[in-house]
Amino acid sequence: MGRKILFITTDQQRYDAYGCNGGTIARTPVTDGLAAEGVRYERAYCANAVCSPARSSMLTGQYPRTHGVIANGVPLPPDAPSVAQVLTDAGYRTALIGKVHFEPIADPAGLYEQNRLALAGEHGPYRGFEHVEFAGHGTFGASHYANWLRENHQGEDGGFLRTFSTAPGGDTGAPGVAPNPIPREHYHTDWVADRVIAWLDSLDEDDDWFCWMSFPDPHHPWDLPASESARVDWRDLDLPAGHPGSDERIREILADRPAHWLAWYDGSVPNIDGAPGDFVPAALTHDQIREINALVHAKNEMLDEAFGRVLNRIEERGWGDATDVIVTTDHGEFQGDLGLLFKGPYHVDALLRLPMIWRPARSAEVPPAVVPEPVEQVDLAPTFCRIAGVPVPEWMQGAPLPTAKGSGRERAIIEWDSQLDTGYRLRTIVKDGWICTVYEPTDREYGMPKADRYASFAMSPPEREIVYDGFEGELYDLEEDPHQWVNRWDDPAVAGVRAALVADLRAHLAPAREPRLRPVAMG
Repeated sequence: MGRKILFITTDQQRYDAYGCNGGTIARTPVTDGLAAEGVRYERAYCANAVCSPARSSMLTGQYPRTHGVIANGVPLPPDAPSVAQVLTDAGYRTALIGKVHFEPIADPAGLYEQNRLALAGEHGPYRGFEHVEFAGHGTFGASHYANWLRENHQGEDGGFLRTFSTAPGGDTGAPGVAPNPIPREHYHTDWVADRVIAWLDSLDEDDDWFCWMSFPDPHHPWDLPASESARVDWRDLDLPAGHPGSDERIREILADRPAHWLAWYDGSVPNIDGAPGDFVPAALTHDQIREINALVHAKNEMLDEAFGRVLNRIEERGWGDATDVIVTTDHGEFQGDLGLLFKGPYHVDALLRLPMIWRPARSAEVPPAVVPEPVEQVDLAPTFCRIAGVPVPEWMQGAPLPTAKGSGRERAIIEWDSQLDTGYRLRTIVKDGWICTVYEPTDREYGMPKADRYASFAMSPPEREIVYDGFEGELYDLEEDPHQWVNRWDDPAVAGVRAALVADLRAHLAPAREPRLRPVAMG
């Protein structure tokens, strides 16, 4: 009997969501306990700042430019490699329960397998997993959770907002905030934990297993059960440390960056890739930011409690000493940093830096540690192989996560390609205490017409166009400027640092898939 693996992911969660990573609001004793007992990574980075590319990198162990899902709206090919298949072939029982998003979600006809399975009420196999149960946000898109809610608790789905809703609500009229009358035990956070426990209870005592437990929260909108929304009083919160404090200061900071930053803030060019099309960050009040943050903290507490329920069941089954637990997310969220919300083509730590904690099986006798060197999402799949005692396939581009500092890890690489014909293309390296982003020339030929996406918001595209010529960039000193407010791209004092980082980035980009996969007109 070997080691079991519980892989826990959340959706759109910041590095500082947990107390062990410096969070001071949400109470997260379960995750903090895993960190105290295991390995905590201070500089873990996503492969891409939106869902599908990042999740595909966790599954395949490959960078987006290689597996091909370089943007939301690009479906992962059915024959893409999968660490789940490697573990299934090695005799592991395997399950994926919760959010998936390897393929477009807005697919009512079930053209893609993840949606077809849910619509048909089937549970696998899927991408190497023998058992799957999918959950999304409420009943948006096809999911087993939506089926369960409609069949067993008819009418309780009415309190969920649409994913990109900016409907004003709450105490402050904040966008995407609504009190949800759904009972907590029927909300998707507890449902995912319940279904994982049920699957674990279906296993034999001597089974080796890999379970990806994937929660849809704390992703927007902020419509958690009303019974839980008062956990944190927004009136007691300060603005986040990454908020510059005033509209004037925000505009001053953003004006020193490539043009799409300030254009999103002032509403002249919406961030249609990663936020609601009608969302204008400059219209946010400070109290609205505080209220949204309070609700995110409440969601994070609910998640931590759900983790604990599953871990307790693992202990009850007698598997505690043999189970590795890894906790992370797909990408981050602004949550008021720089006066912004949501995500998109904005490469700063708020979106790129991940919580990542690995509590190795106690039987492995790995001492607790904090790793300061950069690690990446592509390292997760090789780590699962190492835990299971199977060779790491050559097609995986990462390496097993280190378990102590002094690993020699040097860099993390993050990419962005717009799914739309806005054509933004960003390439980022984190190395030697710097984060450096190179802008490639705008690519108008690749993405789907943005008019299609704007139409889904009942909007017309803006008249203003932003085109990059390939000389723009961003450079931040992570130690002196932890919130990345001062862009030093054009600072002659660090020209040598910039040149070295750009050269290192170019030398370490993964091989690109040819021909490129194209986005489809779905979510």
